[in-house]
Amino acid sequence: MVMFRASLWAMTEARNRRRASFQLLLVTLWITLLVLAVKIWAGWATRSLSLLADALHTLIDSFSIGLSLLAVTSAPRPIGREVWSYGKRETAGVLLLVAFLGFSGFNLLNLSVEQLQAATQNQPLPFPTQIDLPLVQLLGVAVAINTCLVLFERYESRVLESSALRLNADHMLRDTWLTIVVLVGLVGVSQGFVWLDPMMAIALVGLTVISLWRVLNWQLPLLVQQVAIAPESLAQIAYQVEGVTQCHHVRSRGLVGRQVLVEMHLILHPEFMSAANLIAERVEGAIRERYGPVQVKIHADTEANRLEQSRRLNISAMKSKRSQRGLS
Repeated sequence: MVMFRASLWAMTEARNRRRASFQLLLVTLWITLLVLAVKIWAGWATRSLSLLADALHTLIDSFSIGLSLLAVTSAPRPIGREVWSYGKRETAGVLLLVAFLGFSGFNLLNLSVEQLQAATQNQPLPFPTQIDLPLVQLLGVAVAINTCLVLFERYESRVLESSALRLNADHMLRDTWLTIVVLVGLVGVSQGFVWLDPMMAIALVGLTVISLWRVLNWQLPLLVQQVAIAPESLAQIAYQVEGVTQCHHVRSRGLVGRQVLVEMHLILHPEFMSAANLIAERVEGAIRERYGPVQVKIHADTEANRLEQSRRLNISAMKSKRSQRGLS
């Protein structure tokens, strides 16, 4: 009864954490899309290639948030129904994003090279940049709001113990520094250093490849339910805790060092059943000490209860077979 209440509390707590993570990611997505729209509008109005190139990074940020939403909303599947590959949505999204980034990046590179050659040779620029300081200030305010939200998301990732939130916040925080550099560079362009805009655009397009690879390398593995830690290693850790007699149905998914989800069933000695919560905490602490950030879900029972449940299942199966024979 105690373990049932503990398991029910753990399930409710996990559900509340997923709901809070989902709501925070949804708000972050809408604000990021707003910042993306402002960057595209400002880049088109000022003819700034660096702003348009920076908008590609914001697009990757939006895609990263989408992957985090999928990771948060994906329900855990029972043993035997694990997912060993990516779904159609993730695959199609990656292909479309790569195609769009490749097309846009190639065009921005060509325009930036032409702009840079004209600026270094003191020739008229093909697309002269017209800096509008109020528009740049508006973009700065939008980026400041987005930065505050990302910092809050990073803090909440520790509170909610959400690896999806943490990875998304870390990625967006890196790209925020790029936007700040672009804003500073646009101030330099307004002072007459026109070569700064195409130079920053070339650098940002090159960094787009690194940013996209970082998202795919860190976010997509969270959507794959594959074995993260060998079940034998987890069972060996559980056996070292006093009171554990058997450990079975061990599974894990995620990435070691980032966030691992572990589920196991423990058979306890009847004398230790009253200390089931303490034993579960010790097992979780031992796993966390060895493998880093983990979220452990433990089901504990005694051998007698397990045998009784197995006997009832066998009786139920036999009655079902007999009823089927009678109907036939």
